[in-house]
Amino acid sequence: MSRTIPLFFLASLFWLLPAYSLAQELGIREVAPGVYMHQGAHEDLDDGYQGDISNIGFIIGTEGVAVIDTGGSQQVGQALLASIRKLTNLPVLYVINTHIHPDHIFGNAAFKQEQAIFIGHAKLANAMELRKDAYLRQGHDLLGEQFSGSEVIKPTLMVESSQELDIGERKLLLTAYPNAHTNTDLTVLDEKTGTLWTGDLLFIERTPSIDGDIKGWLSAIAQLQQLKGIRHAIPGHGPATQDLQGALNNQARYLNLLLSDVRNAIKQGKTMEQAMDSAAASEASHWQLFNSVNRRNVNLIYPALEWE
Repeated sequence: MSRTIPLFFLASLFWLLPAYSLAQELGIREVAPGVYMHQGAHEDLDDGYQGDISNIGFIIGTEGVAVIDTGGSQQVGQALLASIRKLTNLPVLYVINTHIHPDHIFGNAAFKQEQAIFIGHAKLANAMELRKDAYLRQGHDLLGEQFSGSEVIKPTLMVESSQELDIGERKLLLTAYPNAHTNTDLTVLDEKTGTLWTGDLLFIERTPSIDGDIKGWLSAIAQLQQLKGIRHAIPGHGPATQDLQGALNNQARYLNLLLSDVRNAIKQGKTMEQAMDSAAASEASHWQLFNSVNRRNVNLIYPALEWE
């Protein structure tokens, strides 16, 4: 005699499945031939963070694979590696971190056994050392068991200004930037397809978040606007675009207004709290997570601008 298993019982078994099995199926999009990205969710660290909020992905050459950012936990990195293995058995030659932030680097642990070369900005290793303990505590606090196995893995190849990589009939140009979104920003250009991975030098949809120098970031945007032949751009957060200039203009508009409004607030004797409530307020409808991120941005730049 057959028996029907209650749905509530099946649901309870679902939650007993290993977290990795739930994370294995990353949504992967082929942005250009051989260039694949996974778009992270627009979640804030303080609300709904699950380690998968940044754009991560990889490029396949004839000799191997280059990974660009790995996500916020070893589990996310394992899911990324599983996605790679569905497409190719070629070795992972390089794991490139575009900057220091934990949502981009903690998946590195999944690639330790691949014997890949880890690459980052010349200042990334030192930044990782300085922030390691705080980032590890934060990860455990936010993710609990889902953060198990995650660790800080420093680059062994560091980029001072630029570096060219060859992954087989495919050359990648890595460019390091002065203090901007962070002091560890790095872009990756796949010359074959004209695809630029910007890291967090570019946000689309999600409010740009400052952890470096706003004026330096605006300078980096101006530098990116001079690039020619970019057919696809993959931001650190948000969808890929074929309109790099438009996306950079949108971000520059917000950052310039934020800079101007905070400067004016200081001149008018407004407190930082007052500036948080008013600076760049007209941009709110253009960006996700605006209220929380914009307030943090003001909190960071206000003290620095007081000393201009």
